[in-house]
Amino acid sequence: MTQDQETGLAPQAANPVDPRQAVAGEDPAMGRILRRETHSSRAGAAGIAAVLVILLCVYALLESGVRAVGQPPWLIDPGTAAERIIALPAGIQPLLLGAAGAVIAMVGLFFVLHALLPGRRARHLLRDPRIAVVVDDEVLASALARRARAAANVTPEQVMVVVSQRLVVVNVRPTSGSRVSEEAVLAAVRAELEEMSPVPMPDVRVNLGTSGVIGA
Repeated sequence: MTQDQETGLAPQAANPVDPRQAVAGEDPAMGRILRRETHSSRAGAAGIAAVLVILLCVYALLESGVRAVGQPPWLIDPGTAAERIIALPAGIQPLLLGAAGAVIAMVGLFFVLHALLPGRRARHLLRDPRIAVVVDDEVLASALARRARAAANVTPEQVMVVVSQRLVVVNVRPTSGSRVSEEAVLAAVRAELEEMSPVPMPDVRVNLGTSGVIGA
């Protein structure tokens, strides 16, 4: 081995990559791709809003053009519509006005929430020093359910796992006459999570059913 080769390998040996600390998302070059994989796009909501605004503007333009040439309006004259809006709530039944207001409020809330909320998908990153790993929460739930089922010694139908961004809920229905250790199930699920090292790391909660299941 030459001196240059020894020099080239020295920094790598002096700074080994710790697989427990390396996260795929920490690579700046992969950050944008991983964010796209773990966050829902706003393109759909933005497209809907743009289409609604365009349709409203086109309709107002057509009504104005019809009025300019002296023809009767298609639906309602723009001037008449403006006068009715100014005169609200006069001339409209309270029930109809309340329903219209509720619909408009729901539409507005939809767009506001899409604009403000992070819009995270049901996915987690896994710690890996070499590649970017994105896994669905359903896959995590399946792996955790297998570990919980083995720790509780029950059938697959007796375990249900729900994985969210910050919490894993393990629901176990024990077999009648058999005792299930909540601590054992909790420790097994946490050990499985430590092995997979999802990012962010969720907390674990175990719920044992009060009624048992008759064994086969």
